Amino acid sequence: MKALFWTMAAAVVMAIVITGMSVSAHHASGPFYDSEKRVEAVGTVTSFVFRNPHSFLYVDAPVDGGETIKWEIEMGASVMMSRRGWTPETIKAGDEIKVVGQPSRAPGTFGMCCAELTKTDGSPIRP
Repeated sequence: MKALFWTMAAAVVMAIVITGMSVSAHHASGPFYDSEKRVEAVGTVTSFVFRNPHSFLYVDAPVDGGETIKWEIEMGASVMMSRRGWTPETIKAGDEIKVVGQPSRAPGTFGMCCAELTKTDGSPIRP
């Protein structure tokens, strides 16, 4: 009986440790994005990928000289976003938007997170 008690207690402790690990193992944005800087992109949405563990928004933004930068904006998990009213149709390909957020730390890339999304007239994009 005593051995069964300790086996059950060990199983409970292991379950708590294992489930706690997945939460604490999730990365912060700091190592990947520079919270000290802000970048802005104004352009056309090419796709909105609404999924877990992160949703992504892709925007083509023209720059001086006729070039286009393809931005990848990392967003929250679809499960969390849907709790605030977001759906895969909240943002559609072809929408013109302005995105301001923290730039990627990876040299030569055009990524952003923690972004504020607005329509080109300045009105917020909300579900």
